[in-house]
Amino acid sequence: MISIREQNYGLDVALFNEFTLADFKLLEQALIKRQAEQSKPDLLLDMAELKDFTLDMALEEIRFMRAHEKDVGRVALVVSDVWIKLAAHIAGLLSNTHCQYFGTLEEAQAWLAKPLAV
Repeated sequence: MISIREQNYGLDVALFNEFTLADFKLLEQALIKRQAEQSKPDLLLDMAELKDFTLDMALEEIRFMRAHEKDVGRVALVVSDVWIKLAAHIAGLLSNTHCQYFGTLEEAQAWLAKPLAV
């Protein structure tokens, strides 16, 4: 299950239980919409309540991020499960996405609220 909210910096996305291909398609649509409104939106993925993901979703995530890696700004990941963190890290390596990991949602939001140092 997925919850998506627009923020000043981009999108807040919370994932619950199982992350499916249908959920990822909703994220794709929201991210493409946000990219049209804001150049290189940042993305917060709260995966603290994520228990599992489907293989077809993981493959689509890699495909999408490879196609749009230059269209996304910073990516903040809130992860509590070591296996989900490992899977997110591997997906980031395969798509050249640079992610920052956080233990709490508040830490991730504070990081994204700060202006990007140039």
